[in-house]
Amino acid sequence: MNRAVVRHLLAGVCMSAAAIAAQGYPDRPIRFIVPFAPGGTNDIVARMIGVKLTEAWGQSVVIDNRGGAGGVIGADLVAKSAPDGYTLLMANVNFATNPGLVPKLPYDTTRDFAAVSLLATSPSVLVVHPSLQVRSVKELIALAKSKPGQLIYSTSGAGSTGHMAMELLKQLAGIDMVAVHYKGGGPALIDLIAGRVSPGFATILSAAPHIESGRLRALAVTTAKRSSALPDLPTVAEAGVPGYEFTGWWGMVVPSRTPQPVIGKLNGELVRILGQAEVRDRLVREGADPASTTPEAFAAYMRTEVAKWSKVIKTANIRID
Repeated sequence: MNRAVVRHLLAGVCMSAAAIAAQGYPDRPIRFIVPFAPGGTNDIVARMIGVKLTEAWGQSVVIDNRGGAGGVIGADLVAKSAPDGYTLLMANVNFATNPGLVPKLPYDTTRDFAAVSLLATSPSVLVVHPSLQVRSVKELIALAKSKPGQLIYSTSGAGSTGHMAMELLKQLAGIDMVAVHYKGGGPALIDLIAGRVSPGFATILSAAPHIESGRLRALAVTTAKRSSALPDLPTVAEAGVPGYEFTGWWGMVVPSRTPQPVIGKLNGELVRILGQAEVRDRLVREGADPASTTPEAFAAYMRTEVAKWSKVIKTANIRID
């Protein structure tokens, strides 16, 4: 028997074993790693999905918060876990920005993980304090150009989503503003409302009450399409910065070499869960839109995100040591 035939037979045996394993999957508790502290959108989405998976499969899905280093600690734990479908990772925008931000990641983002599905997306909103005399993105750009390096914007931390969103705006609009990095979105929003810094990016969920009360002025949303939560607000691209798009996202990945039948079973259940009205309504209330995909589509999306943000980070010379 020649080697080609042997390899073919072995491949068939491996595929059959993987298919059999998937039929019995899961037969014990699953750990869903959230690489951030409890309470944020990552945690909320993971717990919502975890409850539904538990209900569907009769096996506990335990949410394990492993915060630290912008998501690197939790991601590294999953990268080094057994590729059997019993350790899941909640990935988000940080998963795509860390390859450009962190010089020596302890894992390879594209090689060490396999995509399962996108779960949800969400826009951010560009806001200013009312004392800043601008009412549109064009006016903000004009002001920034007239005062290079004088406007101070807030972020929830160096390398955070708000930081990346503003760096992209600066690069596309050709403006210069100074960042003040806070230890979280809450402190950044507090100083933005107080007028100590302006402008800034915030989630719709956190900014909406202050927009309604007049303590903040909304200029635009960051996504390619307008938000259903703020339908009268233009996108940044519509408002004068062609090509601008920043989308917050959350998705599930697993260690690479996880059997395809297991990934397929996870994906099918996620698609079903995200199609449920109660899940969709809950996500919308949290300021997010449900968004399930095939594993292949999510993998392609993440590759695009890594390339996009690596370019932004390199241009801005941002590093997190």
